[in-house]
Amino acid sequence: MRESKRYLYFRVVSEGAIDYTNVKNAIWNSMSNWLGQNELAQASPRLIRNLWDGKKGVLRCHPRYVDNVKMALALISQIGDQKVIFHVLRVSGTIRSGREKTKKKK
Repeated sequence: MRESKRYLYFRVVSEGAIDYTNVKNAIWNSMSNWLGQNELAQASPRLIRNLWDGKKGVLRCHPRYVDNVKMALALISQIGDQKVIFHVLRVSGTIRSGREKTKKKK
């Protein structure tokens, strides 16, 4: 049976746009520090590249670790030399429904 996933839609508040690789590294380091290597592997986080636009993105993870992933995102305060704040906008079971609900929320 296939494992279920959750998609976290988030927004990064910063002065300028942030590069995909910098965000990915910051998320990975924060999650590694917060969860540890064993739980990080079980959470299986993935930042979806084609949905990153410099300020908003989508992070996929295991449903059991959604709260831990949110906490790890909240712990990120700086990427490179820019101060940042991560806001989780919505958690969804599919990318499609997350997009629709995020657009309606505006």
